[in-house]
Amino acid sequence: MAKDLTTSEISRQNILNNPVALPRIREALDIKPLEFNGVLYITKQMAADFYEVDLRTIENCLSANEDEIRKNGYSIWKGNSLKEFKLHFAPEIDFGSKITQLGLFDFRSFLDIGMLLTTSEKAKQVRSLMLDIVISVINEKTGGGTKYINRRDRNYVTSAIQEENYHRKMTDAIRDYVDGHERFKYSTVIDMIYKAVFCEKAKEYKKLLDLSEKDNLRRTLYAEVLVSISAFENQVAEMIKAKAKELGPISVEEVGEFIKELSAMPFVKPILEDARTKMASRDFALRDVYHDNIAEYLKAVSPEEYEKFIGSQSVDFDHLLDENKEVLDRLKQ
Repeated sequence: MAKDLTTSEISRQNILNNPVALPRIREALDIKPLEFNGVLYITKQMAADFYEVDLRTIENCLSANEDEIRKNGYSIWKGNSLKEFKLHFAPEIDFGSKITQLGLFDFRSFLDIGMLLTTSEKAKQVRSLMLDIVISVINEKTGGGTKYINRRDRNYVTSAIQEENYHRKMTDAIRDYVDGHERFKYSTVIDMIYKAVFCEKAKEYKKLLDLSEKDNLRRTLYAEVLVSISAFENQVAEMIKAKAKELGPISVEEVGEFIKELSAMPFVKPILEDARTKMASRDFALRDVYHDNIAEYLKAVSPEEYEKFIGSQSVDFDHLLDENKEVLDRLKQ
């Protein structure tokens, strides 16, 4: 989906939190910041000149969005800090002796105000450039496809194997204790679980991610989401077995009641909320997929999460499998 950076704070924050894309954006922009104590700074006048607007436009934008821009690095310097800053750049820059405070953007807040300026054609061009670079970085890291970007998390493999074991436990419980046609009862219960966890049926999720009928939905889930699914599936399996041992084979409808009962339990709520937040937020930032049914859980992706999937902490899945074949074989047992 197209991202309008001028209206979506989450989209803006996703760019500003991306430690892989930011250096590329910095290289692409024709701006010469003031470097002081290892940090790049841009004055309000420099920002106005770059975005080709007057100073009042910058100040109005700051006033209207002060909390967000300050959060992203804008600061007002006074006293000794300002004095040191002015001395550092004298005599090349004349800040004027009467200035008692100076508003300074760091690079992130400089980009932030550019994403908020709606009347600047230059800012519009910069926004387009930033989005192109973000897409380029993700495609570069994933080989052009984000379907399995979840596998770049080094924790994915062990979580996937553990989930497979719990999933098998649940399918065995469905086979042994639930009445109905094998394929129908299995697919129906799985849909009930995904509906409880993600507020989406498996078919709806597959459509959003453009998965084929043959694609295994669970192979696209993030490690933490797999852990949440494992906990849910394990409890469903236990509830099915306990009820069946008491009363004999149960119906698919009864399993649906178990799933509703389980999803309403207080101890399950944080597990479901975490899974929904991870799925909604990461898919939006990394796969450009918007989950309307769990949109209320959408948040900006953290710098640490970007590092996990496209940065220094990410891994090549196939290489990881080759390196850890013996360990993985043991985990499967």
